Amino acid sequence: MQWVRSADRALRLSARRANRYYYGQMTETETNADPRAGKRFSWQVTMLVATALLGVAVMGALIAILSNANRQRDDAQTWQAHSFDVMILARTLSGTVARAEAALGRYVISADRQLGVIYDDEWQNAGAQIDRLASLTRGSGGQRAQMTAVARAYAVRGEELAQVALSTRFKKNDQALALYYRARRSPSLKQLDTMLDNVISHERQLLAQRTEEASRLAARSAEIVRWLIGFGILLVVGTIALGWLTVAVLARRQLDLAETDAERERAQQLQAAVTEATAELRQQAAEREAAEEKLRQGQKMEAVGQLTGGIAHDFNNMLAVVLGGLELARRRMSSTHPALRHIDNAAEGANRAATLTRRLLAFSRADALLPAAIDPADLISGMAELLDRTLGDAIGIETSVQSGDWRIWADRHQIENALLNLAVNARDAMGARGTLTITAATKVLGADEIGQCKPGDYVAISVADTGSGMSPEVLERVFEPFFTTKPVGKGTGLGLSQIFGFVRQSQGEITIDSRLGEGTIVTLFLPRHQATGEPLANATASEPQDAEPAGRTLRILVVEDDPRVLQTSVEGLAALGHLPVACGDPLVALAMLERDGPFDLVMSDVLMPGQTGPELIAGVRARHPALAVLFVTGFAGDAGGTDEFGGHPVLRKPFTLAALDQAISLAVAPRVTPVPVLTAG
Repeated sequence: MQWVRSADRALRLSARRANRYYYGQMTETETNADPRAGKRFSWQVTMLVATALLGVAVMGALIAILSNANRQRDDAQTWQAHSFDVMILARTLSGTVARAEAALGRYVISADRQLGVIYDDEWQNAGAQIDRLASLTRGSGGQRAQMTAVARAYAVRGEELAQVALSTRFKKNDQALALYYRARRSPSLKQLDTMLDNVISHERQLLAQRTEEASRLAARSAEIVRWLIGFGILLVVGTIALGWLTVAVLARRQLDLAETDAERERAQQLQAAVTEATAELRQQAAEREAAEEKLRQGQKMEAVGQLTGGIAHDFNNMLAVVLGGLELARRRMSSTHPALRHIDNAAEGANRAATLTRRLLAFSRADALLPAAIDPADLISGMAELLDRTLGDAIGIETSVQSGDWRIWADRHQIENALLNLAVNARDAMGARGTLTITAATKVLGADEIGQCKPGDYVAISVADTGSGMSPEVLERVFEPFFTTKPVGKGTGLGLSQIFGFVRQSQGEITIDSRLGEGTIVTLFLPRHQATGEPLANATASEPQDAEPAGRTLRILVVEDDPRVLQTSVEGLAALGHLPVACGDPLVALAMLERDGPFDLVMSDVLMPGQTGPELIAGVRARHPALAVLFVTGFAGDAGGTDEFGGHPVLRKPFTLAALDQAISLAVAPRVTPVPVLTAG
């Protein structure tokens, strides 16, 4: 806002100076235009001619000086406007470069291609602004050299950032992040900022010089005008008896008044233009501040998502050890052992913790989804009975489906959980009495119309209640994990954050419209499924497919970097009757396959130091194409999507022995289509 206020003050000062000049000139003209008539004498004819000639000369000189002063004033105003354009464009260029680097930073962290496009657009826009700035400063030799240096610094900086973007595009995240931090410390960044500051400083000096020169010329012109006016007054006093001179002086006075009115009108127009430009600049500044606030909020949510994903990964590893140890201990006890009750309670608590970590993974958008084509009408009607039982008789449920034959492309299990969570939140907001309305409608969105949604077709599913609503302060934090307005023990604060992560991971958006005392409307915008001829998802997509038990003892190579999880997995496989071989380093797994083989199955963690599970299996499959594979993971966000697993089963940590046995059966069974991601259940 500082540069807006500076430009506003400069433009207003120019307008005030113009007004003082025009109004002051008018006053002098009116003061000096008071001739007096005198008697006519024959001997005055010669004096009359001479006086007329002198008067004409004085008038010509005044007109020439005023014309020159007006031209100099216009030139000064033109150069002032030019200097403001150069300084504003230089500040805009600095902001554009900063936005481009910020977008690149988010692109490196999130690997979101849309952010990469934003970075490229902003960087190209900065190049165009440099060309425009070079064009504006072409007439100044010093500025021309400065802009040549700015263009070179821009090119050097562009090469550094291009390496970062290229590494990110090819998913070399560690390399991209290292290059990005190196680029942030690169002297080219400070050099570019320093050069732009030099351009602005040089332009300020030029502006000061031009203003000083204009003031000096105006003062000199005013001095000459004063002398000529004084001389004219002497002529008027000397020829006061000449009647015809009165008419000439009055005519000149009328002409001066007309010119003054015209100049006054020009000053008023300039003032109006200044006011309009100031209002527009302030509006643009307010819009930019609002956009920056949204950007900061999005960055905060992205950072929280990354943090929760890492925490969930560590928790899943610990829970895998806990649940595995509890189940192995339970198997070795008799059914009447007094410690079984405590083991069951501990297992129940660990399972609840596992559910919590799954919600954290959903918020961080790191949990793998199993999208399918879903009919909104079937989805809502299929959940009606469940919602009726969950919400109670005091809550009326109304539905309205106007989605036609449009289908949603999403994970059915996740969207059912989202609707159930929204319904429970609505019930609590209504105090267990009110009306819940669920609607589904088609929506065609344009660019930047709703959040981060790309232009296209969407199905909007809304859940509206007649509850107490939310204040603006609560709405700002409603998607933050662990934030809740419910009493202690009544909520975890993960419901809306989990829905937020699921919708964003599904390439959609979520909006909330709420006012205190007027209820709340939560709308999920989910992308339309365009393909035809595919079966609809009529069952929960995350439920594992039925598989026959392996039925035989298998030699299994277990690759896991966490020694506690490795030991628990090996003991669990042994309890199932298999022959496990432990491998704590993925880099030696291939050598163990060659040395200690043959093996029937490789059971590998996904995220491991040195080499990921998919990378390990890619090398194994090249030498052992018939070897069965089972992935085990608690967090697969950094390893890629389900395509990275090559259609092999993926078992989520923590898992039970029954789930492990079923996953092994799926892994060793012949497959035609890829199998789903398996959970502990």
